[in-house]
Amino acid sequence: QDKDTKMTEFWLISAPGEKTCQQTWEKLHAATTKNNNLSTNSKFNIPDLKVGTLDVLVGLSDELAKLDAFVEGVVKKVAQYMADVLEDSKDKVQENLLANGDLSFEIKKSFKNYSSSLETVPFPFIFKGVNQIDNDLKARASAYNNLKGNLQNLERKNAGSLLTRSLADIVKKEDFVLDSEYLVTLLVIVPKLNYNDWVKQYETLAEMVVPRSSNVLFEDQDSYLCNVTLFRKAVDDFKHKAREYKFMVRDFQYNEEEMKADKEEMNRLSTDKKKQFGPLVRWLKVNFSEAFIAWIHVKALRVFVESVLRYGLPVNFQAMLLQPNKKTMKKLREVLYDLYKHLDSSAAAIIDATVDIPGLNLSQQEYYPYVYYKIDCNLLEFK
Repeated sequence: QDKDTKMTEFWLISAPGEKTCQQTWEKLHAATTKNNNLSTNSKFNIPDLKVGTLDVLVGLSDELAKLDAFVEGVVKKVAQYMADVLEDSKDKVQENLLANGDLSFEIKKSFKNYSSSLETVPFPFIFKGVNQIDNDLKARASAYNNLKGNLQNLERKNAGSLLTRSLADIVKKEDFVLDSEYLVTLLVIVPKLNYNDWVKQYETLAEMVVPRSSNVLFEDQDSYLCNVTLFRKAVDDFKHKAREYKFMVRDFQYNEEEMKADKEEMNRLSTDKKKQFGPLVRWLKVNFSEAFIAWIHVKALRVFVESVLRYGLPVNFQAMLLQPNKKTMKKLREVLYDLYKHLDSSAAAIIDATVDIPGLNLSQQEYYPYVYYKIDCNLLEFK
């Protein structure tokens, strides 16, 4: 299948059974595939649930709408966090989010049988399970983000300008005169453009500079890091004069213990991050799948409740899953409208209505003469 023509959304719809539900399915399938391929379709089998009173159904309808929004939010959060953790290309993320690498398969298999009546469908159980995923995600994300943040701060210290960056990986013990009562080694940042001036001038910037004591220890794009050794009492003079020539003396004390501690901290954080990465990605995959399956359960229950409310009893409808083709979505809507407009006398007025019709909240849910729910699988907002 050409990926560009496939939508990342699915339409879960239902229509009343004609002579048989099979006939309803065949009619839809023929209408959407005969001229041009408007959508990829499959039956979406929902088990027969025992139905209570109309009041119960209306109450369930509201409860399910809230649950649907909540579960979708969690599914999207898990998906988005997977993208953050993988810090990688879209393909890599999508492949980790698809159980079996196929969303339509995942949607079809995820509605497992309920043998009970609708009143005992375990909403609290679904809510509790998904809420648990939401809470776990917050805790895990917080721990991992802290680690990542601390590591980034250290990495930032090890990058950036020579004036501010950590020098732990750059300078060595032998670059300094240490433990001398009279002599001290300074580190100076010399712009590359002024380097020739430095070579000519540094020995005469103050009295008591040790001749030929300067070496280039490191360079970045713009500057060299040089050392220079001089008598302690000439330091203030030297700093003052160096500034006039745009040579910046960096405030730095060579301390092996401190630098070692910095390095060890960096290694520890880096190792910790690597250790946590694998289990975190596995947790995200498993719990994405769990939350996604819960979401499809909720969608299926919504289709069931809405179909009974619209088409009445006995339960007689066919639920169908359509994956529209991008380029022909408008045409698909028209075909579905023609197929099902007879279901609803007010449909003709509604299809083009821009005004709210009493009893229909058009702003919240698109209205069609058939039962319709969108499953938007574009779960990532890639920035």
